[in-house]
Amino acid sequence: MTLARSLVLAAIAGLAIAFPVAWFAPLMTVKVKLAFWASGTDVSLISTLQSLWAEAPGLALVLSFLTLAAPLLKLLGMGLMLTGLLSPRAEGALWLLGRLAMADVFLIVVYMALFKGIDAGTITPQWGLWAYTGAVLGSLGASLAMGRLPRPHGIGTTGA
Repeated sequence: MTLARSLVLAAIAGLAIAFPVAWFAPLMTVKVKLAFWASGTDVSLISTLQSLWAEAPGLALVLSFLTLAAPLLKLLGMGLMLTGLLSPRAEGALWLLGRLAMADVFLIVVYMALFKGIDAGTITPQWGLWAYTGAVLGSLGASLAMGRLPRPHGIGTTGA
């Protein structure tokens, strides 16, 4: 295995640790205005999903897939492809997983904007939002780096 492949594989392994840390980290602190009293709550991806499972299981299922499963399946597929254990024909599926894994970042921003728009309180970003953003950008970087790697002989070729 070349040095470049080893570095991308190491990045993928690091991201497989970074994503779960970011899921449990506080993304934001939400303070809701109630007359003269305001309470603050730290919100993480996991705490949000836990509350959604009780109230809206269908939405919770979709968001759990986008937030938890899609990024890890993409990383697993990338690692397997780098080691030659997964056919390059799976690249289309990995591309789709990558797009789905990015959708949850958009949803977080939309929910934050909606909350601020109704002036019901304040949202203060926390370190988990930076960690999660870093993990998503790291995954994107690993995907781009992997796309620039030369393919080993016999993988993805139809030569005789």
